[in-house]
Amino acid sequence: MLASAECMTVEQRALLRHRKRSVYPFLQASGYIRGVTGMTITVKARHPALGAEIHGVDMRQPLDAETLQEVVDAWMKHLVVVFPGQHITDQEHVAFTRQLGEPEIFHQTSLHLRSDGVKEIFLVSNVDERDRLMRPSEPSQKQLSSSRMWHTDSSYRPMPSVGSLLHGIEISRTGGMTQFINMYMVYEDLPERLRSEVEGRKARHDFSMLHRLVGSPAPTPEEQAAMPPVWHPLVRRHPVTGRKSLYISSIYNDAIEGMDDAAAHRLIEDLTAFSAQPKYMYRHEWEPDDVLMWDNRCTVHAVTPHDPDERRVMHRTTIVGREPVLAG
Repeated sequence: MLASAECMTVEQRALLRHRKRSVYPFLQASGYIRGVTGMTITVKARHPALGAEIHGVDMRQPLDAETLQEVVDAWMKHLVVVFPGQHITDQEHVAFTRQLGEPEIFHQTSLHLRSDGVKEIFLVSNVDERDRLMRPSEPSQKQLSSSRMWHTDSSYRPMPSVGSLLHGIEISRTGGMTQFINMYMVYEDLPERLRSEVEGRKARHDFSMLHRLVGSPAPTPEEQAAMPPVWHPLVRRHPVTGRKSLYISSIYNDAIEGMDDAAAHRLIEDLTAFSAQPKYMYRHEWEPDDVLMWDNRCTVHAVTPHDPDERRVMHRTTIVGREPVLAG
């Protein structure tokens, strides 16, 4: 809860004005006025760099504006938040997401990674919608194997996603942890050599790189036309917090301004290796019905391997981006 207006510092007042511009206009524009009142939430940090758990939220119910703002404040502070014990349907998952923004509809249909029942659900699963365990050699699983590499969701879009919400329906006990990196901290700690390479430069983000990287089927001509490569700054400024972060997505970055292919590849590798230090990283060990929400604008993530004979059923929504990437 924010302090009263009389007790606020100049910084708090400025942040409040920014919050009202960045959050409440969407709620008002979408007709979001009332929700369930009386919810009391608690927030507990899980790692010094990022990650927190939020209790007191029932994702099956709409939140009132004040509670929603408290959730958003915790999200902006901790970058990744987990809502434990959320027994939600796909429809409830999508409805909760709509309180934060418009859910993305995945553009690729050829690999059946989009739910047939609820089109806003992206299937991060090795079990199909007919309840069949899929093998790692199947096309959809080849493409999903790229999630073991550090990336941020939908960076290949002209306006990349705000964030994602992942529901752990059937979780792995042989691995399958989701790891996150605080890219604010990474940027702040970049050695001078790497900093000089990224300042003022853009990287290309190409969805079709997945095909070249993991051997999954190439996008169809229609899918390629719907999502051509885009260029984004390597250093971005967060539209809500104003902080700078390193913005890379190793599974989509295939070129950097002013560099040949070999130099660009080496730089992405070096930046990724520097980022993947434990001091910047939260590793989430899943429990059934956890829902993880993360900010794609200032984090990257990757999943750890797990036994392919073990079922892992995860459903994700992704919040559509509302503005182009701001250069840092």
